[in-house]
Amino acid sequence: SLSLYRSINNHIYLLRNMKKVSPLAFSILFLAFTIEPFIGIAAAAPEAVLDTSGQKLRTGVKYYILPVFRGRGGGLTVSSSGNNTCPLFVVQEKLEVSKGTPVTFTPYNAESGVILTSTDLNIKSYVKSTTCDKPPVWKLLKVLTGVWFLSTGGVEGNPGVNTVVNWFKIEKAEKDYVLSFCPSFAQTLCRELGLYVGDDGNKHLSLSDKVPSFRVIFKRA
Repeated sequence: SLSLYRSINNHIYLLRNMKKVSPLAFSILFLAFTIEPFIGIAAAAPEAVLDTSGQKLRTGVKYYILPVFRGRGGGLTVSSSGNNTCPLFVVQEKLEVSKGTPVTFTPYNAESGVILTSTDLNIKSYVKSTTCDKPPVWKLLKVLTGVWFLSTGGVEGNPGVNTVVNWFKIEKAEKDYVLSFCPSFAQTLCRELGLYVGDDGNKHLSLSDKVPSFRVIFKRA
């Protein structure tokens, strides 16, 4: 359509005039117009995200991210992959009884202290001990063609094109929730996150059109 054509041209102009854009951020922004299945998550009015006890999620409070459907694994954690000790990848615990690693959520505007759906935020894991010196903030990491794994190594704050890989959202999915990558401040890939089985046998939290959305709930740590 004419509107899409203008949007693409404007976006290409923006990319060409950026002096410092990471290769990964550039590829994600560029592919927004070359991989149609990634585009589009229906916008919904923001509402408070609730934990398993019915309380509102708040900034600075640690939560476990647990699967809605039981019997297929535990909560989300961060782990090394194969011989690579850094960065750590966001994966699902193999045992259902394992809650995973607690995280905090920091929205771009944290003044209210309440975490809302459909709002850009950073996610930070709290690892007890690790040899990886990268920040425990989640980001997208290109690993396979058409699949972006989530890993540590992101940075908090400063929303913009060069930090686009560090921002995620919590979206409502009936009575449950899903995590998504769909930054409000950039035209980019836009999709709910799912679990992709990597070569290491782990179920990686990923951005891909090859996996269904991973429904989650949040339990205060």
